[in-house]
Amino acid sequence: MLENIQIESLVFLDIETVPQSAAYDELPEATQKLWEKKSSTLRKEDQTASEIYQRAGIYAEFGKIICISVGLVHMDEGQRKIRLKSFASKDERQLLVDFGVLLKALSSKKNYSLCAHNGKEFDFPYIGRRMLINGLELPPILDTAGKKPWEVNHVDTMELWKFGDFKSYTSLELLTHVFAIPSPKGDIDGSKVAGVFYEEDDLPRIVRYCERDVVAIVQLMLKFKCMPLIPEENISVAQ
Repeated sequence: MLENIQIESLVFLDIETVPQSAAYDELPEATQKLWEKKSSTLRKEDQTASEIYQRAGIYAEFGKIICISVGLVHMDEGQRKIRLKSFASKDERQLLVDFGVLLKALSSKKNYSLCAHNGKEFDFPYIGRRMLINGLELPPILDTAGKKPWEVNHVDTMELWKFGDFKSYTSLELLTHVFAIPSPKGDIDGSKVAGVFYEEDDLPRIVRYCERDVVAIVQLMLKFKCMPLIPEENISVAQ
């Protein structure tokens, strides 16, 4: 399968999510009760639903997307280059609308596939769920209902690394280390995103973190295909 994957036909992406509110106490009472039920299997005996609310961002029903970063690989003067673009906003609906416009534009040019690390378990369904919650029509590439597995244009670098081992989970950070790819981790990690968003109000910092993950996914796919990494000077960000 790897030999059939064309790097230039992949839309590499990563998302950053946070809980819907800065604090559990800010949630409507009905949502608080539902989170208490949802989090019951996550909590230790001495933990309350409020104390574990910082983990709500990983669930599309209790979280929201604040950033989607996208990377495309193209050839320019005989060299592969990465072009990055991010959709980041406190207005999730507008963010998703803009992302949908990009997907539509890309699909009108060629047959693209989405690519993310753990994308089939997290990024792709999360985006689809939040689009529906925001009353938006699903782009065809995210509408998997009724499709056969081979009809779904989704590529997952973590799934490729599993080699059929369903119980295996390997982080992007670990794989970049194993393959000697520059680490995507900088001054924050996923556990700190909500704090940077709600307490520091620093969305640009989160965008930079998200874009580094996208670059790491591109480089990882290149390694999977035994191709050379793309140097930093060949990576640009669209404004």
